[in-house]
Amino acid sequence: MRIAPEAPRGRARVDPASVDAVLTDTRGRAMRDLRISVTDRCTFRCVYCMPKDVYGRGHAFLPRSDVLSFEEITRVARVAVAHGIEKIRLTGGEPLLRRDLPVLVEQLSALTTPVGHPVDLAMTTNGALLARHAARLHEAGLRRVTVSLDSLDDATFMAMNDVGFPVAKVLRGIDAAREAGLGPVKVNMVVKRGHNDQDIVPMARHFAGTGVVLRFIEYMDVGTTNGWRLEHVVPSAEVVERIDAVMPLEPVAPQYPGETSSRWRYRDGSGEIGVISSVTQAFCHACTRARISTDGTLFTCLFATGGHDLRGLIRGGASDAELADAMSGIWRGRTDRYSEARGAAEPLGAPGHRIEMSYIGG
Repeated sequence: MRIAPEAPRGRARVDPASVDAVLTDTRGRAMRDLRISVTDRCTFRCVYCMPKDVYGRGHAFLPRSDVLSFEEITRVARVAVAHGIEKIRLTGGEPLLRRDLPVLVEQLSALTTPVGHPVDLAMTTNGALLARHAARLHEAGLRRVTVSLDSLDDATFMAMNDVGFPVAKVLRGIDAAREAGLGPVKVNMVVKRGHNDQDIVPMARHFAGTGVVLRFIEYMDVGTTNGWRLEHVVPSAEVVERIDAVMPLEPVAPQYPGETSSRWRYRDGSGEIGVISSVTQAFCHACTRARISTDGTLFTCLFATGGHDLRGLIRGGASDAELADAMSGIWRGRTDRYSEARGAAEPLGAPGHRIEMSYIGG
């Protein structure tokens, strides 16, 4: 495979003749979305992601030398875009802890697909630092942002982030993102029964009519450190029922194939919500996501027990063609369907230590 030189006007282009028309895995799923974790560090210690008893003061995070540089990230992304990636999302940890992140955003925003379309570049953040950086990120080329917010009640939110961070500062970050043009802003609420499910309707009321798209995520069994139990899961169907009872909803068709969020809009026209049902209504059959960890490991499933070392290839002197062939081979051999197998009570394969969300990116 040939990677073309940088295109005029700063756009990094790829020779269309050198690219496979469709790169699909063993189940016919195309590779369209790439999530890149830029740091394994975070300002929060959310109980469902980075519990403090595991990620305390003595926790050993990745040394700087193990972390992909901006140039290495951009190289991997450029090759991935040549293979069909249309959307790139920066994640963490908390991505805004990565120093000079707008520099990376500028590099990635210069990428275009083989047919010349700009890559859809977005970021997921906990919002703690967003008010400070939103305008600069937009100037650098970031298009959209998703903010994690699990409650509007300070006591509940502080208990869940476990560092005493107040809701008001996250809301200021959301406002700053909207003012900067990083929209439509999405807000993700992980719903955990007995912890914050009482805030489902208050969250819906708060964001209705604001243009912010609120999405409710079923509490997932990512990794092995969050003490996940099925009884803590609030099914998305229940979330919709609770909201519909006081704010009538109607379903909305998906915007694109493989969309993970089922969409619902308020019948009064005040906006929409989404529900992500990876536990009760698995969408493995349509999953188009690949993930790159902070240290350059490629994962083909959020629930993976292992990945593929791209950093070793890059730093070992592999050419772009060799890197492209490696990524192509990994995706073509992909068989992942963890959530479907779990939901069907099927054997999940050989036991292993699943990758933590803070390492792979949510």
